[in-house]
Amino acid sequence: MVSWSEFAAAEPSLAVGIRALLQQYGPGMGYLATVRPDGGPRVHPVSPVFAGSGLYCFLVDSPKRRDLERDPRYALHSYPPEESDDEAYLTGQAFQVRDPRAVSDIADALRASPEVDWRLFELSIDSATLRHHGPSGALPLAAAPLPIPISQSWRAPRKSPRKLAMAS
Repeated sequence: MVSWSEFAAAEPSLAVGIRALLQQYGPGMGYLATVRPDGGPRVHPVSPVFAGSGLYCFLVDSPKRRDLERDPRYALHSYPPEESDDEAYLTGQAFQVRDPRAVSDIADALRASPEVDWRLFELSIDSATLRHHGPSGALPLAAAPLPIPISQSWRAPRKSPRKLAMAS
């Protein structure tokens, strides 16, 4: 897994497209999937934010926050655009930001209220997918020929078992 900035450096055009879909309505908007205590999925609307070189979520005390505190795995999917069925999808792990200065700087920049019981999580990136369906969307609504969807995907490099053993 890598940070948003490492992902964006490795795949700049993919990162730009994903960020555009997440921020298409102004502030970030997406669906966050987490893992419930029983292992099942849970999906929540969230407002992911880009600050500095990272991708973050402010999470109030809620099932989604408790899910991430127990199991950091997440999937994030963009809201659908009004004019197409294009989609952005990220997976990775969410880690609570514990550096008080970093939390304060991001909270100040994004005007996060200090009166609210929120915690800041940084979303690391394990995989990313951007899919363009074209102007007619994923499902045919007219007799016009459908464009072939275009997908771009990326996965974070894995460390080899030998590199992991050497790092220990």
